[in-house]
Amino acid sequence: MRSTSFRTFVLYPLLVVAWESVWTGGQLRVQPGYAPLLMWGYLQYRLIGRYRLRRGGGGPGMGTPPERLVTTGPYAWCRNPMYLGHMIFLVGLTLTFESLFAALLTVATIVWFHFRVRRDEARLRVRFGELYEGYCLRVRRWVPGLF
Repeated sequence: MRSTSFRTFVLYPLLVVAWESVWTGGQLRVQPGYAPLLMWGYLQYRLIGRYRLRRGGGGPGMGTPPERLVTTGPYAWCRNPMYLGHMIFLVGLTLTFESLFAALLTVATIVWFHFRVRRDEARLRVRFGELYEGYCLRVRRWVPGLF
């Protein structure tokens, strides 16, 4: 299957709109007040991705890992701000379309990201050693100050 960003920002919205259109007989329920979460999540993913590439090198994903550990900017608050952007987008998708189907996709994706992050962290520990260990002690995995 294509990249994670393709699934989150293209495939899942198309699936949700199609599912909800069929489920509701073409009468989509849309709560536009939640749509800013879609933009927030997408922009967070894109802008932080650019930041990480400039600061850390490597490729856009862990297929080509960063050459340098990035601990500044948004990475000073959260170890996975790009993945968090995906999650914010998916929560926005769920709320915007009042969709149980989108909620299921969101929960499944969050669980999947948790396991992906665990694999990424193991690779980063090998690559950056004590520097990464210290970073993990200072900065939370998902939400600043919580977890």
